[in-house]
Formats: sequence, structure tokens, C-alpha cells
Amino acid sequence: MRKILLITGALTFLLVSYALSQKTEIKNPPSLDPYIGNNFYDATKLIPGELRRTSLVSRAKPAPYKEYLKIPKIKLPEADFRGMTVEEAIEKRRSKRQEISFSREPITLAELSQLLFSASGITGRFLELELRAAPSAGALYPIELYLVVGNVAQLEPGIYHYSPKYHNLSLIKRGDFGDKITQAVMNQPSMKNAAVVFIFSAIPARTTHKYGLRGWRYVYMEIGYISENIYLAATSLGISTTAVGAFYDEEVNQLLGLDGREEMALHVQVAGKAQE
Repeated sequence: MRKILLITGALTFLLVSYALSQKTEIKNPPSLDPYIGNNFYDATKLIPGELRRTSLVSRAKPAPYKEYLKIPKIKLPEADFRGMTVEEAIEKRRSKRQEISFSREPITLAELSQLLFSASGITGRFLELELRAAPSAGALYPIELYLVVGNVAQLEPGIYHYSPKYHNLSLIKRGDFGDKITQAVMNQPSMKNAAVVFIFSAIPARTTHKYGLRGWRYVYMEIGYISENIYLAATSLGISTTAVGAFYDEEVNQLLGLDGREEMALHVQVAGKAQE
């Protein structure tokens, strides 16, 4: 019976994954299944004697870096800040909900550079691998970082993409998108006067190409590693930051120009100078 349930759960997950991979728009999402978490867990289990790999593994391997060609680039300052010890940062780190909003003081370009490098910058090399600040299963790095910039010195408001390879920003869209990102995160007060909103997207095929369905677990784990790095670096810099889990997925995807299938937004984190 247990094996039948496992097979049923795996088949359910595969069918849902296949449906989501199609380009057709799902206008009426399925009703909430209280067992969907269990199905995901069962479909991504590793069991002795069983090879838990799927047809996902045979797909073409995606490029390790996403690049925006023919788009203005902003070179970031070298990230060389040395602040409090990691023990102090862990002790002082808090999600400050900023009920009265962030201050209007901008963060500096050097501070933003430090946050991005701490999140996903290249910190070393091993053979042909470029290793980053946060761990990643198989050094495959499925997470991309986007920024909605509202109040950063020497940086015009707009939507940017961060390149770990070159430690620079690509300006995707010019303009003030504060209202749109605030609406997309359900008008949460922590967004008001934010200097920058980090949006984590994932290209899961980078990881599932090697690890199959198990790779989906690694994608979500990596989001946590990167988010915590931002928390600790921000704490050391005296910057307030808060992770935001509740947002309208499709609104954020559309804001970034993501298809929600090959690449999708999975996490939001807001940062800025705190009110005194």
C-alpha cells in the first residue's frame, strides 16, 4: 500500500509539472489540495535502491549565467567592506517590519554592491567552477537576482538584473516601480520608502538537469541561503531588511518579464535605512 501511495504521489506531481510546463494559461487554478505538500515530498524523496530521476534530466542544460545583451550596464564598486563579526551579525539580525516605513535616506552604491556580493558574488574558483558566496547543490546556481531600485545613491530608479560573473547591473526598465511592486506584495507596509527590493527568481532546470525532481528541493534551499546572507550583510552595514513571502506571483513575473515556467519569481526581500 505504501508503495502504491508513493507511486500515486509521484505520478500526480509529474502530471502537474507537465501541465505547468505547457504555455497555455491556467485561468482557473485547482482548488487547494491539503495533500499537495505531501505529494511534493513523496515525489522528491530519495529511496535506497531506487533511482529517482525523471525525464527532466534529459532536457538541454541551461546556460549557467543569464545575460541581458545590448542593455546599459552599471559596474558596481568592489565589495571590500569589513564590519562586525559573523557572531555579532547573527545575534543582532532581526526582521524589522517597519510599520512606520523606512527612512528616506538612500543606501549607497557601495552598500548595495556589498549586499549583492554577499548574496551571490563569486568568492573563489575550483577547476572550471566559479564558486559563489552562498552554497548551491552541484555548484549549479539556479537563482537569479533582480532589483527594484527606489532610493540608491548614484543609481536611477528602475528594474535591474545582477550579474555575479561581472559584478554589474543591467538596467532592464527605467522608472519608478515602487507602486507596482508594493501592489504585487499585497500593499504590505514594509515596502514603503524601500531603497531596494530584491526579487529572487529561479531557473530550476539548471538543477533538475542533474538531480531530477530532487533538484526542486535544492532550489528552495538555496533561496534560504542567499536570503540569510543578505540579512547578515545588511545587519553589519546598519541596513534594515525583511523577507517577504506573500506576493502575487504572476504580477511579479510580469513585472520582470518572466514566463513563470522556465523562470519564475520565488522570493522577495526588501531593504533600506531604518527610521531612527
